[in-house]
Amino acid sequence: MGRWRGCFYVLMVSIIVILGGAEGKLAEKFYGITCPNVELIVQQAVSTKFSQTFVTIPATLRLFFHDCFVEGCDASIMIASPNGDAEKDSSDNLSLAGDGFDTVVKAKQAVEAMCPGVVSCADILAIATRDVVVLAGGPSYNIELGRRDGLISKASRVAGNLPEPDFNLIQLNTMFAKHNLSQFDMIALSGAHTLGFSHCDRFANRLYSFTPSKPVDPSLDQEYAKQLMQMCPQNVDPSIAINMDPVTPRTFDNEYYKSLVGGKGLFTSDQVLFTDKASEGTVSDFANNAFDFNGAFVTAMRKLGRVGVKTGNQGEIRLDCTRFNS
Repeated sequence: MGRWRGCFYVLMVSIIVILGGAEGKLAEKFYGITCPNVELIVQQAVSTKFSQTFVTIPATLRLFFHDCFVEGCDASIMIASPNGDAEKDSSDNLSLAGDGFDTVVKAKQAVEAMCPGVVSCADILAIATRDVVVLAGGPSYNIELGRRDGLISKASRVAGNLPEPDFNLIQLNTMFAKHNLSQFDMIALSGAHTLGFSHCDRFANRLYSFTPSKPVDPSLDQEYAKQLMQMCPQNVDPSIAINMDPVTPRTFDNEYYKSLVGGKGLFTSDQVLFTDKASEGTVSDFANNAFDFNGAFVTAMRKLGRVGVKTGNQGEIRLDCTRFNS
């Protein structure tokens, strides 16, 4: 009888852990009972969106970064405010492509049809981010789930909480360290720039006004600088987009790091990873060893996914990712 009671106790604890999310902590099988097919549902929605436009991949990946760095990974970036004062309305977020938001909304609708009121938008964004990395040829990894959606989304809280394109290594490390992410994690996560694009006004100073005596940033490869000038002449439409990775912009690989070694980092904050001796070794390793990069990226993404999460009774499970429930 005592042994039976012990087994019953273990069984009940296991059920509580699954349903309650390991006492407010994230868990890979968080929806094992309440929505066991959630990852497949999201994957199918993401694949459908990707079949419509490649922008789905970089837009969703960037959306996850911008969400987690402000208020934590709680889908606060998704809120649409009638007053234009939500996170997404911040000047730092206006360049986020709409396809990322649409990917999450479509995935949420698909999940709600099967598991109403169960899965958070924050978890759906985390799953979708992994899925777009895989679609681009990157590594797959297990997602820790159990996030709840945040109740705060204010444009005023964004400034100063996202990396800027002119950051040096110390500034980058300081910002990432606030989220328990090391320099090694930061360099690995910067590899997300192997996908997607940026706008001319984000790096024009490196081409035309770097210093009074050297208008062109000397750390830029000269031929690459000429190419950028042709694509981004002075006073060009700031909406013109340039690939972050000049070699394989639609493939998740380590070409981004090879570009840094060759002086072809688009942002100052990219190139400094190689020009600064404190980070040069890691960049060289990732440039020479895709396996090392993929492993570091997976580890860093799982750490990023834990930043500022709301669990247990915190936050809510939004029914519509773009609006608070009340």
